[in-house]
Amino acid sequence: MAKAVFFISVILLMIGSGHSRFVRENSSDRDYDGTDHVNQSSFDRIERLTSSVTCEPMYGFLPCTTDIWGQLFLIVVYEYLLFLGEKYISAGSELFFKNLGSGVFGASAFHILGSLPEAVIVLVSGLSGSKETAQSQVVVGMGMLAGSTIMLLTLIWGSCVAFGSYDFSKLDFKQTSRLSLTGSGVSTDLETSYTARIMVLTIIPFIIVQLAKIFNSASGVRVAIIVSLVITIVFLFLYCSYQIFKPSIQDRRLEYLMQKYVQNNLLEKLLTVDGNPNTHLIIELFHKIDKNKDGFVSPAEIRTLILGIQFEEVGLNADNFMEKVMEEFDSSGDAHIDETEFVRGITKWLSEAKHSVNNQNHHPRRKFINSSSQKTGEEQQLLLDHKDRDRVGVSKHLWSYCKAGLLLLLGTSILSILATPLIENVQNFSTAANIPPFFISFIMLPLAINYREAVSAINSSKQKTQRSASLTLSEIYGAVFMNNLMSLAIFLTLVYVRGLTWDFSAEVLVLLIICTGMGLFTSFCTTIPLWTCIVAYLLYPFSLLLVYVLTSIFGWF
Repeated sequence: MAKAVFFISVILLMIGSGHSRFVRENSSDRDYDGTDHVNQSSFDRIERLTSSVTCEPMYGFLPCTTDIWGQLFLIVVYEYLLFLGEKYISAGSELFFKNLGSGVFGASAFHILGSLPEAVIVLVSGLSGSKETAQSQVVVGMGMLAGSTIMLLTLIWGSCVAFGSYDFSKLDFKQTSRLSLTGSGVSTDLETSYTARIMVLTIIPFIIVQLAKIFNSASGVRVAIIVSLVITIVFLFLYCSYQIFKPSIQDRRLEYLMQKYVQNNLLEKLLTVDGNPNTHLIIELFHKIDKNKDGFVSPAEIRTLILGIQFEEVGLNADNFMEKVMEEFDSSGDAHIDETEFVRGITKWLSEAKHSVNNQNHHPRRKFINSSSQKTGEEQQLLLDHKDRDRVGVSKHLWSYCKAGLLLLLGTSILSILATPLIENVQNFSTAANIPPFFISFIMLPLAINYREAVSAINSSKQKTQRSASLTLSEIYGAVFMNNLMSLAIFLTLVYVRGLTWDFSAEVLVLLIICTGMGLFTSFCTTIPLWTCIVAYLLYPFSLLLVYVLTSIFGWF
């Protein structure tokens, strides 16, 4: 937060520090009347003054430029600020979800908040200025929608497969031997296939609008827009309702978030300053994960915790999970893990993991003990705080809700304020560089919005287990589902209300091809070989090339 404030302050200071100077004219440009005075008409002076004003600052203080490199620089700056806005929205929504867990909120508001960055940009692109201005700027919104979906299903999906691949013939997923394109890869569970099939359903509203456009009927397109909008809203409602009655999707989402949290933050808090296990916090953790409050935890109840620990560091892999947990924890042999056994087992694992890290410092990825304690925050206490335990616990819990709300407000404000100047700079740069604005928004905007999600997904896939691969790919398909429906719902509403023209047949066709292909593949294949990541990588430039061919050569609109 401090770095973001400092960065924004520097930008504002740079904006306010501009100055002007007089430029002396050459003597050849002057007309003398025999004295020291220069004959210069009022028209000449006005013309020179007006010709120097070539752009108008947005909101009266944001910088503007007509230089192509200056425009590119402004795009990069706005991209970074856009990244910060997405970061705050993501942090706020995850903090809400960690507080409330799975339930009605997790099934509705949390998923909507996750797709808020794309939705805000699409909304702003269609609200700006006159109808003609909105028609030109909405191209940027469509480019971001298509680019974000395709980037998730190609570059990020392929990276997860590449970094998460292991040799299918070996039980040790963490082996370091060379991987083959056909004999290695990742495996997923059936829940991932179901999530992929649900994602494929989002192409139905796109198909309806596309068919009406193909038949070249203006009235038909308008009717198709209404029908697609209704179907999109119904899909969103059914998706949220489905998770209330069968919350497997949001449970996996919560497990994915807890896995990230434990892997990045929790383990360092279970150690004291001198590196020894903190028994007091381990006991608090026991009571936190004991959901039914029966004084015992089962292997299933500690799965979320264990997923965040690097399995190889404690001699555990996914194949013998249940057996190994009971062997390590259940010293009494009564098929139950009580508080004492839990503390003893976690202490043993922490000691073994710390010893392994000390002997393998050349693998910084495995070093889960973060030396910087400054990264801790209120959200890192969520797994350790008891609700209604005492006044301090309640105040911390309330503060976490306030912090989540403030993060959401800050992130949404940044996106809302900077979306318009970003879109205008994209248009200006595309005009100066003679590049269609769609291609710039297709590449650059999704990069800023999806960067954090890409890093998180790749780090999760590096665990090289079926569970981590399943959760990561499910997260990607869930993000695509909400991105498609939320952005499309806003987009169709803008087109209908403002009377805009639907000129995106080429972009929609490419999006349909990628979503259908990647969704159906995972729907029917639970074993994903390594060579598929190469295909996924190639699909990204292929989609750009296909849009160019359809628009520039065949004249699709």
